[in-house]
Amino acid sequence: MKTLKKRPIQIYLEPGQDNLLEILSKKRGVSKAAIIRGGIEKILRELPVEEDPAMGLVGLGSSGKGDLSEKHDRYVIKHAASKKK
Repeated sequence: MKTLKKRPIQIYLEPGQDNLLEILSKKRGVSKAAIIRGGIEKILRELPVEEDPAMGLVGLGSSGKGDLSEKHDRYVIKHAASKKK
């Protein structure tokens, strides 16, 4: 059985919105869903940093390293190399 990569969601549009979306989808040669996903992506990219839900992850853990932000690449490489041994 094929697994969906995208989750279905139902929304209600005003008739005018639907008409304009139909015109735009034909003009661009893409589905209405693709245009809606693009609009959502644009909104999410423009979120102020303090409103980004991912920012809630900051500070959840502690490495004990005082220079992690400056030397994170070195620490990642060192960790990856130790896993290969």
